[in-house]
This record gives sequence, structure tokens and C-alpha cells, in this order.
Amino acid sequence: MSYRFMRQIIMFDMPTTTYDDRKAYTKFRKFLLSEGFIMHQYSVYSKILLNDTANKLMIKRLEKNNPERGLITILTVTEKQFARMIYLFGHKNNSVANTDSRLIFLGDNYNED
Repeated sequence: MSYRFMRQIIMFDMPTTTYDDRKAYTKFRKFLLSEGFIMHQYSVYSKILLNDTANKLMIKRLEKNNPERGLITILTVTEKQFARMIYLFGHKNNSVANTDSRLIFLGDNYNED
């Protein structure tokens, strides 16, 4: 695993009491997924970024799609720091979407020889 990458973590609390609140929540969540974020917990998402420039551009896109109500927190750490996360209960997500792997082979006829 390469440690030059960064991980942007989005944590948010948004009200869902009214129809408009739920609509804003759904719109923000769909935006995160369309930008390549993966869900760790219900209101905690992360995305691997190549460098600080990509981090700043993503922050600008998040600001542009910021809902009117709620609290949204952005934390950026290195991939090395993120890999040190300790899981007290549950299992680490080892899917390709949660790694910095660049090459994905699809199909069942691939051998790593």
C-alpha cells in the first residue's frame, strides 16, 4: 500500500424531522456516493485522494453541495494514519473501493503467476 495518498473523512449530523430535511439528507448522501465516497457508518464516509490539490478541490465541491442545515465535518489524514484505525467491534472493509489499488482485473480466468 502506498502512503502518499490522503483519506478525506466526512462526518455529518443532519436533521430528518421534516420532508425537506429528509430530502436534503438524501441529496447530500447521494452526492457523496456519486463522488466516490464509501460509507463506514451511517453518517461517516471516506474517500481516497491522490494529493492535497485533490483534497482542496473536493472541499470546494463539498462546499458547493453543502446542505443548509446540519453539521458537516471534514477530516483529512494520510493513508498511513487511516490504516492505523483500530476496530473494536466489527470487521475492516477490505473491498477494492476501500484501498489505493490502481488495477482491477475482472473475470475468473486471471492468474497471478
